[in-house]
Amino acid sequence: MRKTDWSPGQYLKFEDERTRPANDLLSAVPNHDVKFAVDLGCGPGNSTELLVKRYPHAEIVGIDSSADMTAKAKERLPACEFAVADIDMWQPQKTFDLLYANAVMQWLPDHGRLFSRLMGFLNTGGSLAIQMPDNLQEATHVAMREVAADQRWAARMTQADATRSEIGTASFYYQLLRPHYQHVDIWLTIYHHPLQGLDGIIEWFNGSALRPYLSPLNSDERADFLDKYRQRLAQSYEPMDDGVVLLPFPRIFIVATR
Repeated sequence: MRKTDWSPGQYLKFEDERTRPANDLLSAVPNHDVKFAVDLGCGPGNSTELLVKRYPHAEIVGIDSSADMTAKAKERLPACEFAVADIDMWQPQKTFDLLYANAVMQWLPDHGRLFSRLMGFLNTGGSLAIQMPDNLQEATHVAMREVAADQRWAARMTQADATRSEIGTASFYYQLLRPHYQHVDIWLTIYHHPLQGLDGIIEWFNGSALRPYLSPLNSDERADFLDKYRQRLAQSYEPMDDGVVLLPFPRIFIVATR
């Protein structure tokens, strides 16, 4: 799925929660002298802002496939350069000290080819830093696929399940990257986000994973889809006494340095 149909406002409703893994990723990047950095899949600029704060004297570029996202990022960081581009076809005119990709590579196929290609855009000593949600087998996403199989709209959902790429194992990424990088660091973190009930979970994914399922439907069908989705969520997530549901959210992190 491209971000061309994403809503920056919806995405930023959970800005603090979405920015935390971006910050955790950046904190693991070696503190080398970064003069040129690019935020791959910059979204509305919340991750780019972290780069600006850590490397205040660097030239920082943000790219995203969504014009709405880059416009929002430019409003937030007018001193930075932003461009609309697809990462898998991006051809920069210079090399960089940091390629930073927070929560975007899961939308792109063929990581073996893509990650190897990105290496050619790094200077010696530079780092490729990637964070991806690894939640396709979580109850939230299993429920999406189950509801999508309903015969009323299944024919229109053929592309929705294919929008996310399967995430490889830590071993896959290590073996892919280690021959080309001096150091490769890979780890998995499971965040637990406190949300307001089942509706909080739906609100969270309305800004991302639910969009390819909802976009082919009319308003009545969307309401029916979400009602069935809520029923399935209730089988896996039980609100606590105060109504809060903890949403487990696993993410894989990769920092490879040339």
